[in-house]
Amino acid sequence: MREGIDLAVFSAFRDFEAQAKIWNLKYSGGRPLYDADGTEIDYATLTEDERIQCILNWSALPGASRHHWGTDVDVYDRAAMPAGYRVRLLPEEFGPGGVFEHLGKWLEANIARFDFFRPYARYNGGMFSEPWHLSYAPLSIPALEALTPEVVEEALAQSAILGRDKVLARLPEIFDRHVRNVCLAG
Repeated sequence: MREGIDLAVFSAFRDFEAQAKIWNLKYSGGRPLYDADGTEIDYATLTEDERIQCILNWSALPGASRHHWGTDVDVYDRAAMPAGYRVRLLPEEFGPGGVFEHLGKWLEANIARFDFFRPYARYNGGMFSEPWHLSYAPLSIPALEALTPEVVEEALAQSAILGRDKVLARLPEIFDRHVRNVCLAG
């Protein structure tokens, strides 16, 4: 609290089933889908391929989530929250004037000292920017290097995720764009 920040974990380890539940809820319209700015997208206007793309912009494919490894966390600042505030983990919360702007700036200046980085520090054509997502480099970098499309394919082939066949048909592109495509610094 020396910096006035009460760092809290919003989400940490997530197994395949937990990630699949998030995926299936988003795929079926049970959870909102967002654009890069955090504006909700009308689920009913999307084709199946567009729906998959919208999910992948914010949520990892089950079997390929960095949260599976126990190396990644989503964080927020409890001290910055007004009474009754509900954390949503959207860009506006960490942007100028956002409730977690101070945390975002502190993380930018300090996380490397603790061997963490932001894998989605900026949009690189895959996942949208997630300033709240931190990754422990000494373990997550080797984990990413060890993960292969074949491992993800095997996990998905045995799963009941919605849109599985379309995802499997696009897996090489999804793997390159949304799994391997991270910012290793920042």
